[in-house]
Amino acid sequence: MYEKKVEPPLPRSRFLYRILLHGLIAASLLLASLGIGMTGYEYLEDLPWRDAFLNSAMLLGGMGPVDPPHTDAGKVFAGLYALYAGLVFLLIVGLVFTPVAHRLLHKFHWDQQAE
Repeated sequence: MYEKKVEPPLPRSRFLYRILLHGLIAASLLLASLGIGMTGYEYLEDLPWRDAFLNSAMLLGGMGPVDPPHTDAGKVFAGLYALYAGLVFLLIVGLVFTPVAHRLLHKFHWDQQAE
């Protein structure tokens, strides 16, 4: 997927396409994770969709839930979803910053004499 050390850096248009592709993958992962959280909070805690959205979004953003869970199933779900949300947050940050970090490192290490 990424160019090798002996290959020149991507042209700007292809690099922007790569950033867009990574952004779309990150957004898809975020929306799917938000849907999982909302579904769990709606069915296990009987929260309206707006409160389920708020709790899920706050956990995915690293802030923590707004409404504390009341049922045993809701408590287990909230704990597991919090662990999942922390990993997804790190994954999304990695997906968004990887193309930029790779381009910077590639420009520093590109072997121009190999051409």
